[in-house]
Formats: sequence, structure tokens, C-alpha cells
Amino acid sequence: MTEDTKLAKVVFQPSGRRGTFPVGTPLLDAARSLGVYVESVCGGRGICGRCQILISEGSFAKEKLTSRAENLEAATEAENRYASLRNLPADRRLSCQAKILGDLVVDVPTDTQTNRQIVRKRAEARQIDPDSAISLVSVAIPEPDMEIPRGDIDRLREALVAQTGLADLITDPVLLPSVQTVLRQGQWRVTAAIHQDRNTLPTVVALWPGEKSTVYGLAVDIGSTTIAAHLCDLQNGRTVASAGTSNPQIRFGEDLMSRVSYVQMNPSRLPDLTKAVRDAINSLIGKLTGDVGAQRSDVLDATFVGNPVMHHLFLGIDPVELGGAPFALAVSDAMILNARDLGLLVNPGARVYMLPCIAGHVGADAAAATLSEAPYSRDEITLLVDVGTNAEIVLGNKDRLLAASSPTGPAFEGAEISSGQRAAPGAIERIRIDKDTLEPRFKVIGVDEWSDEEGFTDKIDGVGVTGICGSGIIEAVAEMYLAGIVTTDGVIDGSMAERTPRIQPKGRTFSYVIAKDGVEISILQTDIRAIQLAKGALYAGVKLLQDKLGVYELDRIRLAGAFGSYIDPKYAMILGLIPDCPLEGVAGVGNAAGTGARMALVNRGYRREIEHTVRNIEKIETALEPRFQEHFVNAMALPNKTDPFPHLRAAVALPEPKELADSDPAGGERRRRRRRG
Repeated sequence: MTEDTKLAKVVFQPSGRRGTFPVGTPLLDAARSLGVYVESVCGGRGICGRCQILISEGSFAKEKLTSRAENLEAATEAENRYASLRNLPADRRLSCQAKILGDLVVDVPTDTQTNRQIVRKRAEARQIDPDSAISLVSVAIPEPDMEIPRGDIDRLREALVAQTGLADLITDPVLLPSVQTVLRQGQWRVTAAIHQDRNTLPTVVALWPGEKSTVYGLAVDIGSTTIAAHLCDLQNGRTVASAGTSNPQIRFGEDLMSRVSYVQMNPSRLPDLTKAVRDAINSLIGKLTGDVGAQRSDVLDATFVGNPVMHHLFLGIDPVELGGAPFALAVSDAMILNARDLGLLVNPGARVYMLPCIAGHVGADAAAATLSEAPYSRDEITLLVDVGTNAEIVLGNKDRLLAASSPTGPAFEGAEISSGQRAAPGAIERIRIDKDTLEPRFKVIGVDEWSDEEGFTDKIDGVGVTGICGSGIIEAVAEMYLAGIVTTDGVIDGSMAERTPRIQPKGRTFSYVIAKDGVEISILQTDIRAIQLAKGALYAGVKLLQDKLGVYELDRIRLAGAFGSYIDPKYAMILGLIPDCPLEGVAGVGNAAGTGARMALVNRGYRREIEHTVRNIEKIETALEPRFQEHFVNAMALPNKTDPFPHLRAAVALPEPKELADSDPAGGERRRRRRRG
């Protein structure tokens, strides 16, 4: 930076974080550099509108600055275009477009903050027989003898070999400076932790004076939105503590491809994304060990799972190659690494096991979910779907297993939805619409009662109705379809406005108002299109796998992940998010990826099992399949244009087809009326 470079002070509220930046710096970049959460779905292209901010004008004595709206560069063409299309409030700017010209106090409006979401990735109940890669061995060794000049470390190794029979035992170099001290503290009786896994040499990785009976392992699921970590007792296999947090990489991009794009455009910032996720994990480690009264040094092993982009960013690998065909992974096989090389604040000798990735967009999280549900050991045809910003799909049984991914985008998590938000207090998560009155009733996260029940009005004041989360969006669109508000093609029927004032004109289309006390919560035509695009992509991916397998009758469907666990299977099928199947055969399985990670942590046999399974899974790249578009177009309809859904129809009275206009997958409407036959 030259002496002539002009600098400006920027203070972000309500976080209070501040910094000095060169004039011309985009405000979003300034926020990211300070760790201020500003949502960005589109990767800074000025089209999502999630990065809105307000400038607080005036003189701020405490900050010793004067903040003016003029201290931001004039609106760009992209910002003006967004404002004209989406009605950007006059006092707000898009931080990805606005560049700093002078001192500023910037307010990040609470309605744009989604980092209050509830982390719904608990440890599912699962008995796992322990066979850890870490074993504890207590030994007594002879004291030094001038007649036998053998080093302390050598005598320790000999004692351990005599007790374990591990003739090829080695010592991690990280222990060399401390061995003599530990031996003398223990008066020549110590407990050694030995790591032994796969083709690695058995290695002494930790040493304590006297007796040591308990050590821990860490199983971590790195999701694009949330990170879940579980602390397990390696001796008995029990999960003793669990915790979760938002993935701080969200500030670099809402979805996976936004983050890949960010790294591509800002290659020097790759370490920032890696550091962000590692820092979050280290914070979780501190919380987990603190919860059980343990020390970080008691953590000796860890397993990590995540989608390919998260997997690479955690390891510090540039993910840009995953952004386009052939979606090349830098590494796909399982790996055993030193925790210290990854910056993890645990025992310096701890090891990390990275589960294998299946393909370029089917990661170690899908492998872990497959391990948890084990469709490869069943006769029944099982569909396993982990619904996220990128849906990962596994289909088959013990005879043949296929895997693919579909780019669903962030719509199911609330992004790209006008009133959408992540699962947080105040978000509508359940909804029912009366078919006669078309009146809704709903349930809000943080309040036990439904909106039409006694006590709701008193309790909602403390939470508010702030938006609608993924499970609520699924139910809202499905209920609108069942009530006749939405046609088979996903069009809001404006003629229904004669029956209810909740159907409102919005330009050339219509909306349905769910709530309007305070913040108005509505479902717009564009929202339904976003859901159609997401569910169409997922369903098309499933159909491609069914084509390849030659099987269209499913015995079981398992919905994994936080979103998959909280959506009602019936509504998922009404929407056409998943194929037809007996409803009793559909179930959410919680954080299956986290369960698989715990299984691989506690028992080495599961590591070999998933390594073998992944090598035999057939990978299908949906982007290269000619029938994807055909399946996608059919899947835009509710529940589907061609598939009959006999099991669903036997359980639910679906409305007769009602089509008002041609569907346009891009979101537009051609208002040509069709004759109804």
C-alpha cells in the first residue's frame, strides 16, 4: 500500500466490528475481512439482494467519524437493475456493489441476518461396538542404568512391544521433547496411546504419567450451512457430548458454487475460507471438552465428513476444479492425517481420518450416510437422499448401488424465497390451509402452539413471525396445491381471489398471504418457481438413477440431513420432491452423515467397510445424461406430469388437474389460457 492510498474507517453494527480500508473497497469485502456476517447467495453479482445494508448517517463522537450516504459510491447498473425488479428500499444498498469512499457506520438489518438458525444435527441414537484406532496401554519400565546405556524412549518402546506384540511400533516425533519428563513424573509407570489403522505403522501418539483410562475422539460433519461435532469416548463408543454451529464460510457465499466462485475470483483468499471453518471447529472442540470436563489434549482421533467443496476447503485445497466438468477431485480416497497439520487444537499427536468421497459432487458426507443406512446390505431397493444446497442421492441394494447429485440450490433452506429464512425462532415451519375458507394456520419455531390455538398470541410477541423456513415452504406450496390455490403447473390461480383476500395481485401474477402482522409473509409466484426448480432437479436425478438401475418401484426412502429430517414425508411426496413409495416406507433418518462419521470414529471396521463400498458404487453424472432435461420438465409439475403416484393417491386425495397457463422453468408466465378437457 502506498503512502498516497486514501483510507476510510468503517464500523459495522450491531456487531461493533471496525476496520480501516482503502477507498474503493467493496463494502461486502470489508465485512468479510472483519468476520461480519452479511449474507451473499449470488457470490457478489448483485442479483440475490441478500447483502442489503443501511448507512447510519451523522457524527459519531465515540467512533470519531462522520458517516454519510455519500461516502458510498453511486449505485451500479446491477444495483439499479435489482432495485427496479425487486423494489429495493430507498435507504438500502447492496453491499456487494457499493464501494467505500469515506468513513461509514454500517448497519446490517436484522431481517437480512440468518445466522441465528437452529443447528438441527443432533447425535442419533446408535449403539456402536468400539474398536477404536486408539488403544491405551499402561506399562512400567526399568529406570536408567549406567551399566545398560539404553535411552528412555528405547526402553519405553521395548516395554510396549513386550506387552502388545507390536514389533514394528514407532513413536511420533512430536513426543520426543517430553518423554523423559513424563516418565519421571509417573515414576517410570506411564500410559501410552497407540494409533493403529489400515496400512500405517502402529504409532505411540500420546503419553501420560501413571494411569490414564479415558480418551476421546471427535466426529465432525462439515455442512455448507452448519457444522455438527460429536465427542465420543473411544473406550466404550458412547457419544458424550454434541454441539453445532453455523458454518462461518456463509459470509463468503451462501451455497457451494458461490464459494467456489469466490475463490476463483479471489484466489489469495482461499486461506481465509479454510481458517474460518477450522476456527469454528476449534471453538466446537473447546465447548465439547468443556462440557464433559476434559482437556483438548484428551482428544486423540477424529473423523471428518463433508461434501466435496467443504472437504477440500477444510483441507486447504483449491475447490475451483469442482466448479466445472469434469468436476475433478484433488483426492477422493480415505486419508489419515496429523491433526496438528490441519491446525486443530487437540492433542499434538492426534490423528484425523477423512472418509472417502464418492464423486465430484457426491462427497464424504454421502459416503457416511451410506455407511449409516447400509443399503448395500439389504435386499430392498432403498433411495437415500441428503437434501441440501446440493442433493446427494444413493439408490440400490446389496446387488448394485448407484450415486449422483442434483443442484437443488439454496431454495429449500429459505434463500431465493421472498419471505424465506433458515430455521430460527420466528420462522414458520408447519402450515395447514382450510380447503373451504382458504385460511391458513401455522406453527412457528420457538412457540409450541399453532397460530389458531389458545396461548399463541401471548407467546408470539416474544418471538415474532419473521419468515418461513424450508419445511414450512414445502408444506405451504403443497397445501396451496391441495387447496386448489396452485395448479398442477405451479401457477397461483388468481380467480381464487374471489374467495379470499389472501390472494393478492403481484404485477402479472398473484401471491398468497400467510401472515401480515408486522412482517408480511407471502408466497409469491417466483417462490413457487424456485421450489419447482429445486424439486425438479432432485427428482430428475432420482429418475436417472432409476433408469440406470431399471427399477421404478421403491421399497424404502430415507431422507437424511437436518432438512430431510424435519420435512413431512407426505408433503414431500405431494410436492413431487421424492418418488412414489408406500408412505410407511418413507422416513427421516436425521444426521446420517454424522452417524456414519461416529461409526468410523469408534470402530475401524466401518472404515474398511465404507472404503470398499465407495469403490463399488457406480457414479452417475447428471449433467452429462441426455434424459435429465426430460425428467426435469416432467418433475416441474405437482407432483409430476407423467408419473402416476399410486401409493400417494391411495393415501391422499389429490386435486383434479387444473392448468391455467404454460409453465416456464425460467420463472416467466405465458398467459395463454388453455381449454380444460
